[in-house]
Amino acid sequence: MPPFAIVCDDEPHIRSSVRFALQRAGFDVEVYEDGDLALQAITHRKPDLLVTDNQMPQMSGTELTQRLRADASLSEIPIIMLTAKTFEVTEDELRQVAGVDAVLSKPFSPRELKSLAQFLSNYQPTPNV
Repeated sequence: MPPFAIVCDDEPHIRSSVRFALQRAGFDVEVYEDGDLALQAITHRKPDLLVTDNQMPQMSGTELTQRLRADASLSEIPIIMLTAKTFEVTEDELRQVAGVDAVLSKPFSPRELKSLAQFLSNYQPTPNV
């Protein structure tokens, strides 16, 4: 069974790019446009990985990750936070405040996202023989 990832971003083109990169990495992917919807989905089916934008309407990525880290049954989900280059919070601050495992600045490299997702989820697909 492939690993399961949830993507949360309010920008449709980013959701599509992340979904495509993760699917190429072997993940089953669901996408959501805000933190509220993603949190509801996570409580129904725990993902092996969460990729979330930080700046979103409704619930920010920081708030979403803080809620996950506060819930013992969800606190171990690996999280990659996407941020705009102009965002004023540093990677170290996001790691400390939100408890994220990694931060990627937009625009990001799909290859870097794929490698990071596989590393954080401990998923390495078997090569085609």
